[in-house]
Amino acid sequence: MTAGTTLSNGTTTAEHELAALQREHGRPLFALLLRLCDGDRQRAEDLVQETLVRAWQHPEALRADDFESVRPWLMTVGRRLAIDARRARQARPPEVGDAILENARVMSDHAERAAEVLDVREAVKTLTPEHREVLVLVYFQGASVAEAAETLGIPPGTVKSRAYYALRALRRVLPGYAADLR
Repeated sequence: MTAGTTLSNGTTTAEHELAALQREHGRPLFALLLRLCDGDRQRAEDLVQETLVRAWQHPEALRADDFESVRPWLMTVGRRLAIDARRARQARPPEVGDAILENARVMSDHAERAAEVLDVREAVKTLTPEHREVLVLVYFQGASVAEAAETLGIPPGTVKSRAYYALRALRRVLPGYAADLR
C-alpha cells in the first residue's frame, strides 16, 4: 500500500486501499478512540487519521495471512496512539486558556515597585514627626501597638490614634494608593 500504481481517475492503488480501509473500519475505530479521549472529537479524529497513516506506512501488517481482519491491528495501533497522546499531555504542563489569562492577577514589575517605594518615602516625609515615628514602628518595623507604646513612652491609645491619622494623611497625599492603605 505504499506507492501503488496510478489508476485512470488519478488516484493510486494505495490511496484506493486506504479509502476502503477507512470506509470499512473508520467508524468503529473512531468510536473506540472517542471513548479513550474522553469525548474529545477533535483528538479522536486526529488519532484515527494517525492510525490510518500508520496502516499506510506498514502495508505488510495489513496483508498478513495470520488474521482474517485488519480491524484488531487497527484498534491496537489506535489504542496505543491514544495512550501515548494521553501520556504526552500529562508529561507537560496544562495549557492555559485565554479566559484564565484575562482573570489572572497582574504582578507589578520591579521598576513599578521601586517607584511605589519612592512615592511612599516622599509621602512619609510630609507627616509630622510624631505620626512618622508611630508609622515607622508599627507598619515598617512590625512592632505591636504595645511595643510601640513602650518604645515611645506613650499610651497604646495614642499609638492607635496617631497611626490612624498618619494613614489618613497618607491617603490624601497618595490618592492612587488609597486601596493599599486600608
